[in-house]
Amino acid sequence: MAEITLTFHGNLPELLVRRMAGAAQVRYILERRASVKDVVESFGIPHPEIHKLTANGRTIGFDALVVECDHIEIWPLTQPCDVLTPTILRPEPLARIAFVVDINVGRLAVLLRMAGFDTLYHPDLTDGDIAEKAAAEKRILLTRDRNLLKRKNVVFGHLIREMHPRQQWLEVVRLYNLADMLQPFSRCLRCNGQLVPVDKDIILHRLEPLTIKYYDLFHRCAACDQVYWPGSHRQRMDADLAALARQCGSGSC
Repeated sequence: MAEITLTFHGNLPELLVRRMAGAAQVRYILERRASVKDVVESFGIPHPEIHKLTANGRTIGFDALVVECDHIEIWPLTQPCDVLTPTILRPEPLARIAFVVDINVGRLAVLLRMAGFDTLYHPDLTDGDIAEKAAAEKRILLTRDRNLLKRKNVVFGHLIREMHPRQQWLEVVRLYNLADMLQPFSRCLRCNGQLVPVDKDIILHRLEPLTIKYYDLFHRCAACDQVYWPGSHRQRMDADLAALARQCGSGSC
């Protein structure tokens, strides 16, 4: 057995299991040989939510073994969270910003796509599928399911705190400092494919008479062939996205 002390910084105490919720520091008797990752996750904190770990003041990785009298300190992800630069906990950074979203924040996927972010979402994917795609395609996993984030093959991820999709969007954009990376209406809202300009004459047979009369600019999804044009629905989405961007404040969250 080993007696250790854990200190949780920032907002991590709110993620602790119920019996310890809100505690900034915990003394704990460890009865088995374990890595710091296993110990911290047993307290309810998914490893993707951790930015930095130290043992007795020395920076360590997830695989470090906990020993008698260790003082483990755990720091949370904080904005701006840089996923494109290597760290001790994540030595292989992402090459680009891309997301995978599970069903419990599915409406967030539409807002992220609307803003131009590569966002994989399908309601039929299992938790195992989602974790595998996050790992294989090097995507940030967004979810409200902490057990999904605890899967070993998940490297980058975030436990969404907000309940409303618009606030969830702000949470993500602020955390990853994405306000200057928005490319509105460059992705298909249905399938996430990239939109490309298409000549009106090519798709004329697919359009309603009033659409033919009043609109001349069209885009088509390179993946699913869905056609888009700047109708009233687009104007409403433009207004929604502009309002969200303003909440980030002066072009930066």
